[in-house]
Amino acid sequence: MGVGSKLRVKRALISVSDKRGIVGFASRLQELGVEIISTGGTARVLREGGIQVTGVSEETGFPELFDGRVKTLHPRIHGGLLNVRANREHQMQMKDNGIKPIDLLVCNLYPFQQTILREGHSINEAIENIDVGGPAMVRAAAKNYRDVVVVMDPDDYDEIIDDLRTCGDILKERRRKLASHAFRVVSNYDWSIHEYLVGDKEKFPMLLDYRFEKKSEMRYGENPHQRAFFYHRLNPGNPSIANARQLHGARLSLNNMLDLDSALQIIKEYEKPSVVIIKHTNPCGMASCGSLAEAYRQALDCDSLSAFGGVVGLNQEVDEETAGEMSKIFLECVLAPSYSAKALEILGNKKRIRLMEVPGLGGDYVESLSFRQVSGGLLLQETDSQPAEPVKVDVVSRRKPTDEELASLFYAWKLSRYVKSNAAVLAKGERTVGIGSGHTSRVDAVRTAVHKAGDKALGASLASEAFIPFRDNIDEAKKAGITAVIEPGGSIRDNEVIEAADEHDIALVFTGIRCFRH
Repeated sequence: MGVGSKLRVKRALISVSDKRGIVGFASRLQELGVEIISTGGTARVLREGGIQVTGVSEETGFPELFDGRVKTLHPRIHGGLLNVRANREHQMQMKDNGIKPIDLLVCNLYPFQQTILREGHSINEAIENIDVGGPAMVRAAAKNYRDVVVVMDPDDYDEIIDDLRTCGDILKERRRKLASHAFRVVSNYDWSIHEYLVGDKEKFPMLLDYRFEKKSEMRYGENPHQRAFFYHRLNPGNPSIANARQLHGARLSLNNMLDLDSALQIIKEYEKPSVVIIKHTNPCGMASCGSLAEAYRQALDCDSLSAFGGVVGLNQEVDEETAGEMSKIFLECVLAPSYSAKALEILGNKKRIRLMEVPGLGGDYVESLSFRQVSGGLLLQETDSQPAEPVKVDVVSRRKPTDEELASLFYAWKLSRYVKSNAAVLAKGERTVGIGSGHTSRVDAVRTAVHKAGDKALGASLASEAFIPFRDNIDEAKKAGITAVIEPGGSIRDNEVIEAADEHDIALVFTGIRCFRH
């Protein structure tokens, strides 16, 4: 083989947890004349694959100890990785101590992150999957990348072999890139361990250092001329947009992701078959009832005009009937825990729709913190995870709400937490009939909700996510035939608002808690 005489990579140490393609890679290295050193389980797999291997204990003259916790932490290993080939003193010390150079390190780490994501894992399992020797070797090889090649990803194997066959060495720029990748992997690995051990005890640390990894490129950002990427948090909880699977449709845009997340945050709180329709991150229709198809029809009826081009979130498997209903208008995206085969067939015939599956959507996972970017900084707050129904309410009007009105009030209040302020939500039973969102004055939010509802406002209940500052809101409610209102209270004009409610025979309920969404 012509390359043998000029081959700069002569000895390789292979120690991998992820053994994809490792036998084939090692075989090709051996064909090139590279001597292979290996550890424990990796050495066994290589030998079973017909590869001639020198065990790490033969290299160090020391046995593996403590169930494999100590095997590569030895001067003959780290000296082989860290010596500078052009440094004469280093080379003299290598000779004096009988250390041989290691030119290529192939290493990936114990599966700590996969272990802690597995349901029912124990703390002992997590601890035993904290790699010590692997990161130490990777850091040593990456530090000395001008002389040592470090490979952590099986997807890089082919390029390594191509370089070795072509010129007997790894290209300088590739060495630097592999080293940079190695430091990033080890840094994220250590951070995952830190985050796991700290848990939720340190919500607001002095140094905020969350880790996010690039997952995919968006079709575009808020506008087509803007590039955008999706980064998912390391160790994401379930269910989340980070764990959603796209089953059909074109690549998602940034706006699609924001709308899908809004749908997910709302719909995961409901047990009864429920559907929410989102437009520009705001709900424009929501309903819960005995059948998913009927819930969709009622949600759509709230504001069918806004629903065009919207995103639909459903909390149960999409069946044939519901899919048939959704296929009647143009929808950007659908999010659900699963889809029946027939539903996928029906919706799959629409080329422009994106179908997203979120396993475990019925779970109770809640992000504990939420982030907002501002110029030059980041705002971090506890997620508004108050109970969906107020724990205690205060009926401040003379007339008490009926049981039916109270059910409608609570349904509207529960959704109002997810409507941009100033917000107004009208509901009848477990369905919305009109929603006003993102207004600069509260009375305009009420007017918009009433306008959207039309005749359906008659007998409806109104939720305001923050206090009603003036009686004009109650006056507008009366004109529309609204019979009950729920709000936090706390305005300096509460007495005027209560007087208006009594004047119009409207039941008025204070929750004592605000759910502003800026």
